[in-house]
Amino acid sequence: MFKKSMLAQARLHELVPGGAHTYARGSDQFPEDMAPILRRGRGARVEDLDGNWLIEYGMGLRAITLGHGYQPVVDAVCAAAADGVNFSRPSVWELDAAEDFLDQVPGADMVKFAKNGSDVTTAAIKLARAATGRDLVAICGTQPFFSVDDWFIASTQMKAGIPSPYESMTVKFSYNDLPSVHALFDRYPGRIAAVILEAATATAEPAPGFLEGLRSLTERHGAILIFDEMITGMRWSRHGAQSVYRVTPDMSTWGKAIGNGFSISALAGKRELMDLGGLNTDESRVFLLSTTHGAETTGLAAYLAVSKTYAERDVVAEMEIQGMKLRRGLEQAAEEAGMSEHVVILGRPSCLVYGTKDHNGNPSQAFRTLLIQELLRRGVLGQSLVISAAHTDADIEQTIQAAAGALQVYARAVEAGTTDGFLDGRPVAPAMREFAEPRRLRPAFVTTMRGSS
Repeated sequence: MFKKSMLAQARLHELVPGGAHTYARGSDQFPEDMAPILRRGRGARVEDLDGNWLIEYGMGLRAITLGHGYQPVVDAVCAAAADGVNFSRPSVWELDAAEDFLDQVPGADMVKFAKNGSDVTTAAIKLARAATGRDLVAICGTQPFFSVDDWFIASTQMKAGIPSPYESMTVKFSYNDLPSVHALFDRYPGRIAAVILEAATATAEPAPGFLEGLRSLTERHGAILIFDEMITGMRWSRHGAQSVYRVTPDMSTWGKAIGNGFSISALAGKRELMDLGGLNTDESRVFLLSTTHGAETTGLAAYLAVSKTYAERDVVAEMEIQGMKLRRGLEQAAEEAGMSEHVVILGRPSCLVYGTKDHNGNPSQAFRTLLIQELLRRGVLGQSLVISAAHTDADIEQTIQAAAGALQVYARAVEAGTTDGFLDGRPVAPAMREFAEPRRLRPAFVTTMRGSS
């Protein structure tokens, strides 16, 4: 089914560390011999090198809300590119995008654009440290990812190559656990520069008073509150999760959906913080964001076209409607297969995920891999169930039918008490891990072509 993809994947492993440019896209995140290499996308479907058309979920690592090849965005990008993509002075695109973005995020006074989410989260941390004169950063330790940069990666299992002092400069609290934040401020009085978290995730909504408590705590202790809106921005609301939960951070970081897959990210915040990286400060200037490609025109044009679409259509509502249809159909399929206790659908309708449990009711990577395998065999690329506004009723119905078939196999594995004989190869591995899997992910992996906030 994926012969050409497997050949291409083997070549990628020879040329690219990890065989992909994002760990969550790695072949170790898919069943063995079933890691499609994609050629193109249209709407909510993608075609691989073998000519298989698959319904895709979590498109572009949740960056795509309008669908692949969405024409108004493509047209805007092409038109901008035709007039030049990079200049020696600011372009009018920077002014237009900044005005539009600050209308979209009412709590922010200034914005700086970049290309990757890590660019802007790290910039936010730098501003917070400069503004407070402190060095410690408090991160939500129950959320998966904030940056590729040292201040965050030092706190993960993959910290090889990072000087050890960075590890002591990042401290952790738990989501919806305000006492754990209190404890950090008590343990490190006058040392915490910033508290950073996602206001909500696919599987966790803020408990009553949690975000408000963070706002109060940071103000009381003179720390900066940062919301990571990479996923929630333009998926929870056009105005971000901060508008849904009515708590305004000092700074917020954006990416993914704001460009519908084109490379653009944004740091937005209060003027007194943002201006530390500008020309109008009496303080020591912060080297904030100064990049060759941060304001190239195609990314800004993509954002403006996306923003225009959101102003004309209620894209978030469209995703929520389709997500609810998907959830109902999948839950019915799980019930009919007797698997409601083993495959559970979680999250906001615009950002659904699933949990998989084994015959004993324990979370299981092997059973997760089995479900991904069986969905792929039935034409669904489903590491998650994160929907877009491009998913049609036909896409959803086909997904439900594919899941019904996959769940029959899953049920037989649960009855047998093992995935042996059902799963072809090894289970998927956590994307963020210290060591490679034995042998299969080492050089033999290349020759045998084997292999996620």
